[in-house]
This record gives sequence, C-alpha cells and structure tokens, in this order.
Amino acid sequence: MVLLLLLHAAGALLAVPVVRRWGTRGVLLTALAPLAAVVWLARVWAVDGTSAVRTAELPWVPGLDLSVALRLDALSGLLVLVVAGVGALVLAYSAGYFAGEEEAGDRVRTVPALLGFAGAMLGLVLADDLVLLYVFWEVTTVLSWWLVGAGGRRGEARRAAVHALLVTTAGGLALLVGVLLLASEAGTTRISELLAAPPEPTAAVSVAAALLLAGAVTKSALLPVSAWLPGAMVAPTPVSAYLHAAAMVKAGVYLVARFSPVFEQVPLWRTATVVVGGATMLVGAWRSLRQHDLKLLLAHGTISELGFMVVLLGAGGRTAALAGAGLLLAHAMFKSALFMVAGAIDHAAGTRDVRELSGLHRSARPLFLVSIAAAASMAGVPPTLGFITHEAGFEAFAAHGGTAERVVLVVLVAGSVLTAAYSTRFVLGAFGDRAGAEPTRLHGPGAAMVLPAAAGALGGLVLGLVPGPVDALVSAVVADRPAEGPEPYHLTLWHGLTPALAASAVALGGGALLVAARGRVLRAQERLAVRPLRELTAGRVQDEALRALDAVAARTTRAHQRGSLPQYVLVVAAVLVVGPGTGLVLAVAAGAWPNEWRAWDAPAQPLLAALCVAGAVAAAAVRSRRSAFLVVGVSGYALAGLFVVAGAPDLALTQTLVETVTLAVALLVLRRLPPRFEPDAGRTARGPSRAVRVAAAAGAGVVAALLSAVALGARSAEPVADLVARLAVEEGGGENVVNVILVDVRAWDTFGEITVLTAAATGVASMVFLRHRTGRAPGLREADAAGDAALASSWHEEEDLHPGPDSAPQRPWLTAAGTLPPGRRSAVVEAAVRLVFGVVMVLSVHLLLVGHDRPGGGFAAGLVAGLALFLRYAAGGRYELGEAARVDAGVLLGLGLFIAGVAGLAPLALGGGAFESAVLDLHLPVLGDVHLVTSLGFDVGVYLVVVATVLDVLRSLGAGVDEQHERDAGPGDVDPDDVPEGVSA
Repeated sequence: MVLLLLLHAAGALLAVPVVRRWGTRGVLLTALAPLAAVVWLARVWAVDGTSAVRTAELPWVPGLDLSVALRLDALSGLLVLVVAGVGALVLAYSAGYFAGEEEAGDRVRTVPALLGFAGAMLGLVLADDLVLLYVFWEVTTVLSWWLVGAGGRRGEARRAAVHALLVTTAGGLALLVGVLLLASEAGTTRISELLAAPPEPTAAVSVAAALLLAGAVTKSALLPVSAWLPGAMVAPTPVSAYLHAAAMVKAGVYLVARFSPVFEQVPLWRTATVVVGGATMLVGAWRSLRQHDLKLLLAHGTISELGFMVVLLGAGGRTAALAGAGLLLAHAMFKSALFMVAGAIDHAAGTRDVRELSGLHRSARPLFLVSIAAAASMAGVPPTLGFITHEAGFEAFAAHGGTAERVVLVVLVAGSVLTAAYSTRFVLGAFGDRAGAEPTRLHGPGAAMVLPAAAGALGGLVLGLVPGPVDALVSAVVADRPAEGPEPYHLTLWHGLTPALAASAVALGGGALLVAARGRVLRAQERLAVRPLRELTAGRVQDEALRALDAVAARTTRAHQRGSLPQYVLVVAAVLVVGPGTGLVLAVAAGAWPNEWRAWDAPAQPLLAALCVAGAVAAAAVRSRRSAFLVVGVSGYALAGLFVVAGAPDLALTQTLVETVTLAVALLVLRRLPPRFEPDAGRTARGPSRAVRVAAAAGAGVVAALLSAVALGARSAEPVADLVARLAVEEGGGENVVNVILVDVRAWDTFGEITVLTAAATGVASMVFLRHRTGRAPGLREADAAGDAALASSWHEEEDLHPGPDSAPQRPWLTAAGTLPPGRRSAVVEAAVRLVFGVVMVLSVHLLLVGHDRPGGGFAAGLVAGLALFLRYAAGGRYELGEAARVDAGVLLGLGLFIAGVAGLAPLALGGGAFESAVLDLHLPVLGDVHLVTSLGFDVGVYLVVVATVLDVLRSLGAGVDEQHERDAGPGDVDPDDVPEGVSA
C-alpha cells in the first residue's frame, strides 16, 4: 500500500516532463499508476476474498505515537476500486480530451495534478489514523483548488476554485477539531480501534460527531453548502468526471460510511444524516431539471445522489448501508460515464447547451448508446446496477420500521422520481431532435473519448445482470451490522413482488410523467422560484458571505497593515508586555520568584551582556542606516561571545556566521535606500512617538528577561541535557548534540524548514525584479572570432550581448564602482580574494564533514561557503561572482532538497525509520576504517540549500541590482578607465 502511494506521488512528479515530451502517449502512461492499484486490489481479493484485511505501517512521529498507518478492509477496498478504477478511465479519456496542440498547456497542468489527486484519495480511504486521514483530506482540497482553477488562467475558474476552497477548507477545520476531540475521548487515533471499541456517547463525542459531519457535508456538497459544486463545472471535463463524480465528492460519503458504526449511539448522527441527505436529494434533483447545460444538469444530479447515499449510509441499518455502498459504486460508473459523454459532445460540437443540440442520436450513435446505458442506471431502470441499489434502498425503509421510516421512504421515492426525469432529460436534450432546428454539426470524438465512457456505462449494465461480485463486496462492507429480518438482504435483480419493487415502479412512472409534462413542470418551477426565494438561494447567500468576508479582511488589512515596520514591532512588544507581563506579575504574586540570584557564571558574561545592550541602544540612537546595522551586529557578535562562555561553541559559530551573512545582505539592501533615517518628529500620522516606542521596547526586553529567570527558577524536573548528550552518541551516532538534533531528532522539522527556505529564497529573489528570470548565472562570455572579450550578464536572456566581428557591445560595461565596494576594481584585491576563496571553501567542506561530532554541520558550512561567495562579489562585482559560481541557484536548491529527502529515507533500507540516523562502520581500501552516518547526506542537502540561498540573494540583491544600474546608466556615465580592454564604452 505504501508503494502504491509512492507510485502515485512519483508518477505525478514525472508526469510533467513525460506529458510535455510525449503528449497523449504520456497521458496514457499516467493511467498505469491507478491501473496498478486496481490490479493489486484484484490480486488481494482473488487470494483472500473481499473481506480481506491488509495493514501497513511506517513510523512518522514516534514520540506522539503517530505513524503512516494504512489499512485495507472491505469499505476501503470499495473506495480503492472506485478511485483507482475510475481514475484510470478518466486519465485514458484525458488523452483524447487534451489531444489537440492548443490543449497542450491544459494537458501539462491538469494530468499530473489528476494523478496526484488519485494518490491523495487512495491515502485518504486507506488511512487507519485520524491525523493521517486529515492530512490527505487537506491535500485533496488543495489539489482540487488547483484543478478547478485551471492554473489561475481564467477569472471565472479562479472564482469557482476559491469558492470551493473556502467552503471545503472550513469543513476541513471542523474535521480537524472533531478528529482531535474524538481522539481525546477515545484515547487513540487509530480508526480500526475506534471501530472495534466505539467511545461512549458523551457530550464531547456528540460534538465530535457534528464536526465530522460538517466536514463531510462541505466535501460532498450537501445542503446548505452545495453551491460550490455547480460552480466548479468550469473545470475541464476530466476533472469533473473524476473529482465531482467518483473521487472528491465521495470523500464526505466515505467519512459518513466509515464513522457511522462509531457514532451509531449518538442520536444527533442518524437524525442529521437523514435530514440533510434527504433535503439535499430533493433540492438537487429539482434544480437539475431546470438546467440547460449538460454538466450543470449532472452536477445538480450528483448533489442529489450524494444526498441519497448519505441517507442510506447514515441511517444505521444493514440493508440501508448495503444499498448505500452499492449505490456508491454504481454512481461512480454511470456519473463518470455521463460526464465524459458531456465532455465529448462539448469537444465535438462546441457546445453542451441542450437548446443548441439536435439530432446527435444519428451522428454520434456510440455516445448515444453509452448515454442510454449510463442514464438508465442513474434513473434506476432494470436490469442495471442502479436499479438494484435503488430497490435495496427502498427495501431498507419499506420492509422494516415505523412512521419515521415511511416518511424517509416517501422522500427517497420523490427524489427518485426527479432523478428518473432529469436522467431522461439528459438523453433527450443531448441527442434528441429539436423542432425546427438543423442537426448539430459534429466533429466525431475519437475512440479515446468514447471507450472510457463506454466502460463505465457497460460496467453498470453488466453488474446489474450479474450482481454477485458487487453483492459479495458490499456484504463484506456491512458484515458487522445485524440483519433486520430472519435472512440478510442481498443485491439481486429479482426479489419478487415487493413494496420496494412497487416503489421503483412509482419512481420510474413518475419520472416518465414529468418528462411528458415537461412544459408544465418548467412553468411550475418558474412560478415557485419567486424573487425572494431566488435571491435567498444557497449560492447567492454563499457569494454574499464571501463578499462580506473579503470586505472585512480588506478593512482589517487597511487598519493594521500600514506598511510601517516600527508599528508592527510596537504591536508585538506591547502584546508581550500586556499579555505575558500580566502573567509574570501574577506568578510573582503567587510566590514564583526565584529564591536566589546568581549574577554571572564567568566574569566575561556581564561585559558581553553590557556590550549587547550598548549595541541595541546605539542602534536606536544613530541616524545613519549603515551605522545602525553595524552596531546591531555588535550585539549579535557579543551574543556569540556569551555562547562561547556558556560552553556552546557550535551555537557561537552559527550565531557568528548568521550575523555576518545578515550584515552582508543588509549592506546590499542599504545601497538602494537613503543613507539616513527620517527625522523623528514626535507623534505624527505615522504612529506613536519615539518615547512610546522606547518604553515598549524596554518593557518587552525586561519582561522577556524576567520570564526566562522565573521559568528557570520554577523548573522542578531534571535537565534533559545529559540524557540528550548520551542519546546523541548512542542513537544519533554523533557527539555534536546540536547537529544530531537538527538532522536526526527533529529532521522532519529541518526538512520542512529548508523547504520553506527554498520557497522563500526563490520568491524574494524573484520579486526583486518584476521581469522574468531565466535562472542562468551571470558569467564570462567569449567574444567573437576577432578575439575581443566582452564581460556580459545573462541574468535576463533577452538582454544577452551578441557582438559581431566588427562591432562593440550595445551596452556599456561598468565596474562595481558606486556599488559594493566603492571605487574601481583592484587586481590585487581580486587576486587575494581568489586565493582566500579556495581556503574558505575547503574550510566549509571541513565543517560539513566534521559537523556530526565537532562544531559545524551543513548549515554553518553553507554559511561559510556563502561568505566566500560574498567576498568574490565584493572584490569584483557581479562578473567575479559569475566566475566563482557558474551553477544555477535553482538547480542547487532542488538538488539540495532532493539529496536531503533521499538521505532521510535511506535508513528505511537499513531497517530504521524515516529521517533517522543509521550508522555504518566500513573498512575501505586506502581509507581504512570509516565511521559513516547516513545523516551526513542530509547535512549535504542542507549545505547545498544554504549555499544556493546565499547565491540567489547575491545575484538578486547584488548582481541583479548592479545590472539594473548598468542598464539605467547612459554611455556618459561610464569611466573609460573602467572598461576592459577590447570593449567599447
């Protein structure tokens, strides 16, 4: 199971180059991943039967008892069949849908995301841990936003995607709180354990049930938040056929099916699922009858059928759950087939409006036959699987129960009447003849678009004729539920003359009458849709709520985000003084003040502390920006000295390097800012006066210092320093405790941090200039055959220099004069820096290799290498930087993340856990005994990410600014003595 998830993740990543290079053939290759899941599932069922239970577990956060726990049972197997089976068909359909050259961009944007979504859905339905289920739940939310938004290319798609994102994210937050409450009450996050021993129906469990149901309602587009699903129909048809028929919207239904046994003793659960599901079924079907767009008709029909499924799966009985599980499978087949038919019509005719289509039953006969079979299953016409599951649903409420069950039965039959009507409307509207209309011209869809749809439609027909396999599967799903009668109900084509059969006949007959009286029904709908009700539709209410939310957010932003950094810092300091400061006063009043104080542990500590304070005060007093940064640096270096005195050389080294790199970057930024701060005019429109800000800063410092003292004085437990130092050697394989913590104990956090660092570095560097970057490093470019040499930048590809044999470059070459350092380039300085550069780079590699046992590590080593690059830039400007680092920073960032990820997973092959350290003691020729820890590879990844980040900053804030300055400078601004020989000014 883990391999299946990894296969989908790897396939989604590789699908971009594969689809871009091989086109439709690459799209067909992506269908192999979900097809592999179907083959694996079939093999498991062939060996162990549909009631087989398989588990897999991968340690995730052992300290919190969290793991990637996967479990296959009958219910998850049913969903795997739906997700993977329909996923394979939709991806195959995409090969025909995105076949044209004009759809190449859509193909690359959509197909990899579809494959990733299939993997996320597999993880969701196989998860045996509440936290893991929530993680995959949110992954599907993000991917659906991307798929519906079509990459942000169209405004309508973006609005629909944001609408769906806000609704489903709100449901996801409710689900998260419900998951935490349920885990707290049950004492476990394992879903299998919850099913085996459901918690007592306390008030907290009831709240958890309501929150989980809220998550299901938003994901499955049930009332009152169903409006996002029709809006999402702006997405490409493969997305609609998969997400909104078989996969995403089934996540909420799966949640109801999975947790109904857990919450069956909670009164709210059964009532809410039946009421919400029944209302959704009626309203969705009623709205479907009014639609002229084929996809909107199917979307509202999907909402209706999802409500039907929720009623059946939440009602609690065995027969109802059996019918719900069967309908879930039938719906995935017929609804995905109908969506694919609608997409094929739109693709071939250029429209999917039934008012513009006519006579397609002659020109598109294969699609016509497919739509008849699929729509018959949707309407519940025998002998389809849809008929069998509809009849089972009627049986659940007709044969057993009292008045409440009879009311539910009436609702289900009424909804089924409407379902039969809009199913017929789909077929007649898409393929029938319109009076006085010319037959629609059709560019016949290819087999790639017809065959996947035919597979879904024929599946519903074949499984209706031979329902044994489906009955075995859904019977295993409800095996733990007692039968209502002497014999358990089974899915078969003929049960005799029963009330359920009569209900099916009423549903089909009523649907036929509605179709026959189509004109009257439409007029009745128009009369009922009076203006007040029309304005209070769920979609309009949600749109108005979103507008109000946007307005509140805008006002809040204008009030607080004024672009003033001092004001932001003042708010933070004031909150610290008022909040924790008040708590500090209360703690002291309660006797939490330390009994004794020690002024210092070493005589150097008060001197270094005074230096820290003096640097901070001087920074607030000086008016020069550059001087202020320099004195702040004094505080940073004094803090590094405190670390040295405290016996933490590794922290001291890191602090020193961070402070140095920060100063270097600050000097780059200061080149483009005024040399002095604006004079303080007291209380102005910009914010509080200087005195208020000084008081807030001083108060925040005092509160922070006293909080630390009180916290240390109140500690009653033994310090963990000795334990961590011992475990660092025994389990982490290193004596540098700080580095072992970074690359072993909290390696997951470190990997997340370097991922964020990569994104932040890329974003900051990209925002320096609004023009696009090619990512190629600036460097030396050889001139023409005449032997002239031109130093040119390739930062912007369109601005490369291309001198001819008898021509000079079109742009003057400037030195770093006026940038950093001031003055002309010095050959002596450049030569000296080049000599030092090699030594510093060797030192950085040394710190990298010894970091697991001595002060150093990937982060510190990367900063040292970054400082070496800064020296090259300071000595010779951007051209010297280009000579020092010809590699692309983006490549280094990606390579660093990749190496760190591979090194984190390497211990799995050695019997360890992910992102743990595995120790290898090897005896190698020449080298002799070698003590190797796999976390060294992780450190190498961190090293490359840090070096690439510094390089990206130097190229954007340094070289990029220089280049912009050169472009803005005219020929008269160039000193001829600064121009290299052979280059014209």
